[in-house]
Amino acid sequence: MSLVRGLSLAYMPATSVREYPEQWWDEVLGVAILGGEDAGFVPPGVPLASVATPVLAGPQSVCEVWRAGRPVTTGARGRIRYRCTETMLFGAIELDEYAMPTEAEGVSALYRATAAAYREVFALLDEAGYPALFRAWNYFPAINAVADGSERYWQFNAGRQEAFGAGGRCTSGGVPAACALGSAHGPFTLYFIALREAPLAIENPRQVCAYHYPEQYGPRSPTFARASLALSLVPPVLFVSGTASIVGHETLHRGDVVAQTAESFRNIAAVLDEARRVAPPGVSFALRDLAYKVYVRHADDLGAVRACFREHVGDDVPAVFVQADVCRGDLLVEIEASGGQAMEDGR
Repeated sequence: MSLVRGLSLAYMPATSVREYPEQWWDEVLGVAILGGEDAGFVPPGVPLASVATPVLAGPQSVCEVWRAGRPVTTGARGRIRYRCTETMLFGAIELDEYAMPTEAEGVSALYRATAAAYREVFALLDEAGYPALFRAWNYFPAINAVADGSERYWQFNAGRQEAFGAGGRCTSGGVPAACALGSAHGPFTLYFIALREAPLAIENPRQVCAYHYPEQYGPRSPTFARASLALSLVPPVLFVSGTASIVGHETLHRGDVVAQTAESFRNIAAVLDEARRVAPPGVSFALRDLAYKVYVRHADDLGAVRACFREHVGDDVPAVFVQADVCRGDLLVEIEASGGQAMEDGR
């Protein structure tokens, strides 16, 4: 892997990460292992998220490696492990939802785990001086299942919103980029990046803001922006939230994975146009400037999704394709992206 300065990302086979010497880890902010590889090769102080989303193309397990380009400070608070530089903090937390203490009758285990995790995150960020949550990745099993009287994704949204309010954060407007996907198994897993200076929340003019969704999508709205742009980083970094085939607030192209993939790219393009409109002159991103993580509900759809992906962005952009359940049962694909960070060759 070539060395770069500043924030960088690599999608690397887990077998390759095992080969790096101990000193290489000094600049690693955190790692997410996609696909279920044994994480014993990751040093104890490194924030780690093990996510049971099977990798659909390439190596069986892929490491999403975030590096700072300089030595980092390592710390822990409660159940969170984190690393930070002078401008940003990367952290990870995993909670067994069924080991959570009962707080109130009628409140689900997933609600309690989600709220507890985010409360710990906000307490850490306030204490450490990185108050601005920039990007959050959420994974938990059976996201579309109905349990304890409601859909589990709705329970997650309620727990997250409760913690945002309790932590003194906005639940609309200046909220972070985020995604929430259904993993095959495992605990509630959250990893995140936070900043000292607040990023710029970006919305999509083709879509209703997620935090303004009508009640048909759950009693508590999702708490995320369509994208988040950090102008305080050099160069500026953009995170595009998990993006699917939704226009207004409605799912389009039910049952057609190719049409849903194409619609997702139209939404990402609209987000990039909006980011260009609100950002200072010279800050601009194109589809081919981004790195992608593509979530496919049904593994058999991979070929069709990849063909549509190539049609929109080509073959030579960094991307990883994994199997995961999407937040609505009628959505077959979701795409997240990031731009501005350096991309390291992880082969």
